[in-house]
Amino acid sequence: MIARRTILGSATALAFAGTAKAQQAWPSRAVKIIVTFPPGGASDAAARVISGPLQEKLGQTVIVDNKPGGGTTIGANFVLQAKDDFHTLMLSNSAPISIAPYLFDKPPYDPLRDFAHIAYIGSVANAFVVRPAVPAKDMKELIAWIKGQGKPVPFGSGGQGSIGHIIGEMFKAELGLNMEHIGYRGAAPMFQDMMAGQLDFAVVTLTEVLPLARDGKLRMIALTSTQKAPSAPDVPLVTELGYPKLVAENFVGLSGPAGMPVDAQARLHKAAAEVLADPKIVERLGDLGFVTRPMSTAEFTAFVANQVQAFQAPVKASGAKLN
Repeated sequence: MIARRTILGSATALAFAGTAKAQQAWPSRAVKIIVTFPPGGASDAAARVISGPLQEKLGQTVIVDNKPGGGTTIGANFVLQAKDDFHTLMLSNSAPISIAPYLFDKPPYDPLRDFAHIAYIGSVANAFVVRPAVPAKDMKELIAWIKGQGKPVPFGSGGQGSIGHIIGEMFKAELGLNMEHIGYRGAAPMFQDMMAGQLDFAVVTLTEVLPLARDGKLRMIALTSTQKAPSAPDVPLVTELGYPKLVAENFVGLSGPAGMPVDAQARLHKAAAEVLADPKIVERLGDLGFVTRPMSTAEFTAFVANQVQAFQAPVKASGAKLN
């Protein structure tokens, strides 16, 4: 009896040790970061800035994999379907976390219960953008121009249910404007239409529009943040212009499926924090329009919960839907 207990006890101890070792060893193979947008957007750019340095910190290959579609829910669901793996992460952002679930009559996932929000990277403002041919140099002139068209003014965004879409709807509702949304599959085709004169007005992340604005091909009217963007210091903020209800920043972070081992989360957070402590990385993200700041995993989780709560009412009020 004693021998049997000893054997069972040893087996249990070995199993426990093996489990602990497996958790401590995370990552044991390549890590995949799912971006819920096509290549070239703000989230994609941020993922590619941090992926190389993160690979060095983790000691494993880090792969950026774009899985757009479904209003960003395809990529989010892909991460959840790989929940037993814990090597498939999401570059979480406002669209799949704060917006997309509330565009469905039956949300495909719970953004708080189904995900572990681990490491905050930064936030980027969104910009109200017009073609140079539009006779509007500031927000008052933009509003007057929209009201003077006598028909619905199309406004573009990077996709149905994107943060640009929701901000446009908030703008429309706040000021009683006659506007209609045109959702593109990413910013690139939208900018092509703007360059061709087929679209005059859009709401898009600062990251995506910066190169075109710097070249004078598009004009930024205002940013939807509460602090100046180092990459666009002369562009006024909606708060400065008297429209605080239009504040909406697109955050990016690293999230995994709920149930991801605590040791693995701690390893990922530590690696990400070390990457973001590098001034060169902060500068590269700043050039893309991102503002970074340190956050613990608990602080990031609370940040996400607050944003989810803040976006629910505007998303539902917008009338935007995904099926």
